[in-house]
Amino acid sequence: MKRIEAIKIIADKLEKELVVCNIGFPSRELYSVRDRPENFYMLGSMGLASSIGLGLALSLSIAKRVVVMDGDGSILMNLGSLVTIANQSPKNLTLIIFDNESYGSTGGQASYTAGKTDLVALAKAAGIKSVIVVDSPKKLSEAYKKSEKELTVIVAKVEKENADVPIIKISPEEIKTRFLKAVKN
Repeated sequence: MKRIEAIKIIADKLEKELVVCNIGFPSRELYSVRDRPENFYMLGSMGLASSIGLGLALSLSIAKRVVVMDGDGSILMNLGSLVTIANQSPKNLTLIIFDNESYGSTGGQASYTAGKTDLVALAKAAGIKSVIVVDSPKKLSEAYKKSEKELTVIVAKVEKENADVPIIKISPEEIKTRFLKAVKN
């Protein structure tokens, strides 16, 4: 499964959910598939999508579902977020980790998930009860539907390929402003 296909599967199911998307190509792919004010495209801060999503999910002013689209390389940079997510356990958070076993946005260098590191085992060891690994569009769709009821981490195995998509054509300030309006509505 290609990452852009996986992103499209999720994007097609979105209604009013808030989405925090990992830096680089994942954000560009989401932007090209379905741009909307509820999407926060990270243009920096590698490794922090899961932490930002957790903060949103825990916010007392937000009664919305939060979906984080992260990458294996980014989550490996901030493994502590899995522990915090497990201990806080917000039911309105779905963390999708696109695992292409590489740092796709920074040159395609192999990540440790290409070796001995198992993201499913790490998430479970952190204390997250609902962890699902998927490798097909059908399984991803089913896992996403299941995640609506409880904190869930979905590890989506995807190919090592970045889609040929344009740069995001809105400024960081505009991304922030329209996202904050969406959060308040």
